[in-house]
Amino acid sequence: MIEMKQDGMNYAPKGKPNPVVEPGEFNFAVTALDHGHINGMTNGLLEAGATLKWVYDPDPEKVAAYQEQFPEAAVAESLEAILADPAIQLVAAAAIPNLSSELGNRVMQAGKDYFTDKTAFTTMAQLEETKKVVAETGRKFFVYFSERLHVEGAVFAGQLIKDGKIGEVIQVTGFGPHRLDKDIRPDWFFKKEQYGGILCDIGSHQIEQFLYYTGNENAEVLHSKVGNYANPDTPELEDYGDATLLGDNGATFIFKVDWFTPDGLSTWGDGRTFITGTKGTIEVRKYLDVAREETGDHLYLVTAEGEGHYSLTGEVGFPFFGEMIKDCINRTEKAMTQEHIFKAQELCLISQEKAMVIPTKK
Repeated sequence: MIEMKQDGMNYAPKGKPNPVVEPGEFNFAVTALDHGHINGMTNGLLEAGATLKWVYDPDPEKVAAYQEQFPEAAVAESLEAILADPAIQLVAAAAIPNLSSELGNRVMQAGKDYFTDKTAFTTMAQLEETKKVVAETGRKFFVYFSERLHVEGAVFAGQLIKDGKIGEVIQVTGFGPHRLDKDIRPDWFFKKEQYGGILCDIGSHQIEQFLYYTGNENAEVLHSKVGNYANPDTPELEDYGDATLLGDNGATFIFKVDWFTPDGLSTWGDGRTFITGTKGTIEVRKYLDVAREETGDHLYLVTAEGEGHYSLTGEVGFPFFGEMIKDCINRTEKAMTQEHIFKAQELCLISQEKAMVIPTKK
């Protein structure tokens, strides 16, 4: 377990099965196996009762590795074969970021809903084109914001806020450190045109959480910056980034993301979220309680009634996946609205575009 948690690229959470459909009632296919997040996406769908029918990638080694974990997936001859199958309702993919939206557009134009790893867009032009395709086809474009959707502590934080436990949320602070694992990363990981920049990539998790926890539909990017502090051999890699946002309702947000997780940490990153409300505070320690517990999903709640610590692994589950499936079947927006998804991605792109490049001494 510890070994898997050390490898953030292939970290794939598992939860309790909680099917919302019968076998064969909701069929999906998988393609574009460029990032290990596809395994977590698959786990979530299977646990919610979806049926995995096909897998396709032009690289047979990636397909073989995927089938080792999910042997029920039959190998499709091509992407076209998947798109032509009338039984497929959703296509899940973890493409190279700058290719993700184009793939999604093809999927939706073929009459399927699309579920992509973050980040779904690396340019504003891609976002605008996909908005048009969604409007024209009526299909759904979901994004796997795993640092909220696939973390039980983060899910529980949302439930506490919805129940009014900490009053109105006025400030969120997010920390998203990651281990670089430079020797096992693919070439595209170091090319900014392909991965989009650190605020566009792993920053997407942070901005989505801010909008969700504060109930904002929009925000202004006040300041952002990026830098390459320690990787001069890969100059297009941004190994650090941070940003400050102001929500339309007055809530503020500060976050930082980086690729500096030390090798001595037992997991790939000590991700944390701090939430301040008018009546209380929440801290989520997502993947471990450093130097104390190697398990994750620790939530600390302070209100007028006192202090509380919740250890939530296996206690909350991951409702997003079942809600997403039902949204696809019923054409509803219970899991996450399309507007929310596009706004989170838009703010990532703005943060990246506005970012000051930190002058560093190599």
